[in-house]
Amino acid sequence: MKKVFLIGIVSLLIFSCSQDSTDNVSKVTHYPELTLLGDDIIYVQKGGVFNDPGIIAMEGENEIPYTTTISGDYQGGDSVDTNVIDVYHITYSAVNQDGFSGSVSRTVIVYEDSDLVNSISGLYTSTVVRNGVSKPQYTDMKYVLVWKNTDGTYQISDGIGGYYNIGRSYGVGYAAGPVIITANDISTNNYAPIPSFGVGAFGGVATMNGLTANPANNTLSFTTSWDAGYTFVATMTKVVL
Repeated sequence: MKKVFLIGIVSLLIFSCSQDSTDNVSKVTHYPELTLLGDDIIYVQKGGVFNDPGIIAMEGENEIPYTTTISGDYQGGDSVDTNVIDVYHITYSAVNQDGFSGSVSRTVIVYEDSDLVNSISGLYTSTVVRNGVSKPQYTDMKYVLVWKNTDGTYQISDGIGGYYNIGRSYGVGYAAGPVIITANDISTNNYAPIPSFGVGAFGGVATMNGLTANPANNTLSFTTSWDAGYTFVATMTKVVL
């Protein structure tokens, strides 16, 4: 899919008090026109191959160079590592000859799939009820990640199901975690006590309990109590790609 980001063309009028020949002369500058190649969001299963489709950057009829910067939401990193589960943001930037810049970005999601019997890793949408209201405040939020660490534990990217980070659109700085989970036996939903964690920039102490994997429904559910006076009940549905 192609997306064209056309920022525009402006005329810069240059005036002179001289009587020579510069009166009413204008200079036209073409702002960078950035065409994103490929999809806005690219999904890569852990261990897979990611080839950046890149962009085309134009200044008028001339192609110009561009630079790329990358950042990962939950595990950091300045490059897309397909062995590290994360949501990566790639920003492409170009500058024209007059110093005017433009940028465009895409998201690359590296995820790990599972059967919810032997592993709870996955890419999930999330529905959250806060403080027992009759209807969920936020439904099918995209996305909460669960991955397996090298020491055998699991980690959830947001221990309140993305309520503030995704639902309220406060951003990743308000994701609750890190949430470290030790699974004794996933098939019987037997987990070791889960250490408490903070709620992003809000801080405080949050505790998760009742973690339940349901392979028949492809769901992972839990309840998190936060000492700020809120309780979140999250139902996360694994995305099948």
